[in-house]
Amino acid sequence: MKSQLLASPGQRVGTSPGQPPVPARRNPTRGRFAAQHRRRMFRTDMLTVALWASLAAALALWLADGGMSSVGNLTQAVTAVGILAGLAGMDLVFLMLLLAARLPFVDGAVGHDRALEFHRKLGKPALYLLLAHGLLLATGYGMAEGLNPVSEAVALWTLVPDMWLAFVSMALFIAVVVTSLVAVRHRFPYEFWYFVHLLTYLAVAVALPHQFSVGGLFAEGTWQRWYWLLLYIGTGSALAWFRIARPVIATYRHQLTVRRVVPLVPGVFSIEMSGLRLNELSGNGGRFFVWRFLAPGMWWQAHPFSLSAEPQVGKSSRQPTLRITVRNLGAGSARLASLKPGTKVAIEGPYGVFSTAARSREHVVMIGAGIGITPLRALLESTPFAPGQATVLLRCSSTEELFLGDEILELCRKRGATLFHLTGPRSANTQSAWLPASAGTSRLRDFVPDITDADVYICGPSAWPA
Repeated sequence: MKSQLLASPGQRVGTSPGQPPVPARRNPTRGRFAAQHRRRMFRTDMLTVALWASLAAALALWLADGGMSSVGNLTQAVTAVGILAGLAGMDLVFLMLLLAARLPFVDGAVGHDRALEFHRKLGKPALYLLLAHGLLLATGYGMAEGLNPVSEAVALWTLVPDMWLAFVSMALFIAVVVTSLVAVRHRFPYEFWYFVHLLTYLAVAVALPHQFSVGGLFAEGTWQRWYWLLLYIGTGSALAWFRIARPVIATYRHQLTVRRVVPLVPGVFSIEMSGLRLNELSGNGGRFFVWRFLAPGMWWQAHPFSLSAEPQVGKSSRQPTLRITVRNLGAGSARLASLKPGTKVAIEGPYGVFSTAARSREHVVMIGAGIGITPLRALLESTPFAPGQATVLLRCSSTEELFLGDEILELCRKRGATLFHLTGPRSANTQSAWLPASAGTSRLRDFVPDITDADVYICGPSAWPA
């Protein structure tokens, strides 16, 4: 393990972990990032309020239509609960779609990863509610007509217009949720899961007719009908604009093409791309884009990679370029090493809050491991800090895995950041530790004494920072 490579101004060069801690600074949230942080937290609170408000509104539709007055016996109570389950379930589906729509407001507040995490968490509750909707309505209607639920379901399928579409919608929802389960998803290629997942949109579309032709709640001329229609139109418009139109516009606007592929070590390489108006993408170090390389057999594969270098658009740059760095982690990423110069590139993004947008304090700590080191290089290049206000810790098994290490060293030297290289295997007795065995009993605070007064960025394999 190497100790500190570059000292912060005012510190001794060559100090090692365990030195006396620097006294913590006071009033950490005062500064240029404090107002930005408060605005982001406010947007997060507003999203939470909007989520619960939408669910409450879905149920209020039924109450405002006199739903409670229709409940006078067990049969009607079962039917009423079935209707409420359907309203709540479809509302959760709308929320799931909006969380996956890459709305800038959502992305800027909680980040793309957290939005998708919550999207996934809503999947099972939404499915359970929709299943309860179908089961309870079949039971309630059957009790009223003296039929068992199965016979009632068959009657609904065959006799009620548009009801068969509701059954198709339910089958599609089940297929999407089941294939999204971790145990099932890992059995199939990502592309299979992705295309099955697209069936969600078809499931929502085919669920629409029976809601308006069968459900009395959404009868023509009622404001409940308009509210539900606006949900459909708003969600569909958001998806069409942010998932389709904006990526197409960005691809046309920036005209990205592969300039060259530069090998770093076996299995790791950088892809340099040139294009137009790349200055509009500056300042996004750390955030990720979705790249589609328009080569035969590759165009339909989406690759989410962060920049490893800010766009070079200055006067000294003869041709504006940007760069990503890729590690071969599968067949899809491995094929990228063979990209030819001139290959067209489609682009989506930037996404995520792994950037200056998430800063709340003046001091910043960047910790990267493996290929996760490379996004830190772009973040280090773009995020503002004064000399002595940044610490960079690079963790890897060997010096060969210090990807872009020389560039990071130069940036740290130029900007006055403190740099640690933490190389070597973990101790055999403490595999859960994040430090190399040579670090002994060192802790994170030994490297960054004032870490509680800093924003901390961590990027590495998913199990590593856990």
